[in-house]
Amino acid sequence: MTAVTIDFERVLMHSPNPYMLLDRELKFVWANEAYLKVTDRQWDDIRGRELFEAFPSEGESHEQLKSSFEHVLATGETDEIAHIHYAIPNATGGMDTHVWSATHVPFLDDAGAVEFILQHTVQITTIEERDTASVVRRAEVVQERLRGASKELERLRALLEQAPGFVAVLAGSDHRFVMANAAYRRLTGERELEGRRVSEALPEIVEQGFVDVLDDVIKTGEPYFGRRERVLLKAAGQENLLERHLEFIFQPISGPDEFDGILIQGYDVTEEVAAEESQRILINELNHRVKNTLAVVQGLAQQSFKSEGDTPSLAVFTERLAALASAHNLLTDRRWESADFRTIVEGSLQATAGTSETRYNLRGPAITLAPQPAVALAMVIHELSTNALKYGAFSTEEGAVDITWTLREEGEERRLEVDWTERGGPPVAEPEKTGFGSRLIRRGLGTPGSRTAIEYLPDGLHCRLEGLV
Repeated sequence: MTAVTIDFERVLMHSPNPYMLLDRELKFVWANEAYLKVTDRQWDDIRGRELFEAFPSEGESHEQLKSSFEHVLATGETDEIAHIHYAIPNATGGMDTHVWSATHVPFLDDAGAVEFILQHTVQITTIEERDTASVVRRAEVVQERLRGASKELERLRALLEQAPGFVAVLAGSDHRFVMANAAYRRLTGERELEGRRVSEALPEIVEQGFVDVLDDVIKTGEPYFGRRERVLLKAAGQENLLERHLEFIFQPISGPDEFDGILIQGYDVTEEVAAEESQRILINELNHRVKNTLAVVQGLAQQSFKSEGDTPSLAVFTERLAALASAHNLLTDRRWESADFRTIVEGSLQATAGTSETRYNLRGPAITLAPQPAVALAMVIHELSTNALKYGAFSTEEGAVDITWTLREEGEERRLEVDWTERGGPPVAEPEKTGFGSRLIRRGLGTPGSRTAIEYLPDGLHCRLEGLV
């Protein structure tokens, strides 16, 4: 039998799915026609350019994509992103946001280091005309295989067989498997699929309603999108059902000779869902334990001061605990990832100045803070508010506070500057001695390079906080 040499670069260049290749510095080495078409770029425009230079991004999408590439470079392992929102410039000069599922596959050199990264993307928000055309072509080659199995079909099958996501094609109203790639077979326990009806090959999904969904797709001609859908499947050689979470699409397809069927394509996101659930449980447990600890501390304080009655010291201590608990609750709501600056400040102010916005004026950009500076900021604002209520601007009807903040980029670092300026209150003077509250304020944000400056001006107290965040 004569050996066949396949030009895989040529095959991938004509693939309907977007592929591109990056080097270790994330510079473009190669991209196929589908990638250039979906990004509306020419190869000469991006050749040799760094990915984030060619396609600028920011925020969560940027961090998500950057983190995935860093994982591949650090571990030499394939990494998948089930969901990523990414904006691409359009022909009118604006930006179109798409939702993608991306897989990053490393290519190692002889020493075992990552030399290149292959990216394969699938648009999972909508199926555009180009995707429909791709599905039709696949349906046509499937029909060709049923009539004789050409070389082109075998090449396509080889590509689909190695696709990182699971792919299957069903034919007819009884949903018989025409093909299923390696990822789909692994997902379904390496069972015999081709030529069998879905209800025969995978009986456990019938009572879960998925055959009814397939019937609706054939009947209506409308695709069905599964979003992290829970599916119970049998593993190889086992009768027990295993829970999986899948991102997938049932796409109706048609072709020559009155061929009708459904293309199944998707990704197994079980590990991602499990990790998020584990994180949620841990955060809830942490929140519960910290609240219990704060309650115990408050109870101990009340017992310790019991013989002295309601003392000012106990009230101050209780208020500080409440401020700490408020900052903790805010971070818990954000899964201890970050907290909104304005929300932190408003929460601390409202505990003393109330909800009247005439008592304070906030001005600054929308920024988020990591847990450590977020808690420190909440405690500092609480102390400043308390002092203003006792001695400063909040102690009079006409008094008010202006709080402004700026964020400066210093290379890879961010420096936050916060100004607290009181006006309309009584004259203030520097205290003869400092207590815990003053020391807490001077500690500032508690981050590297943190500085605090306090001025007792004729118009009222001015405090400036600075620090890296």
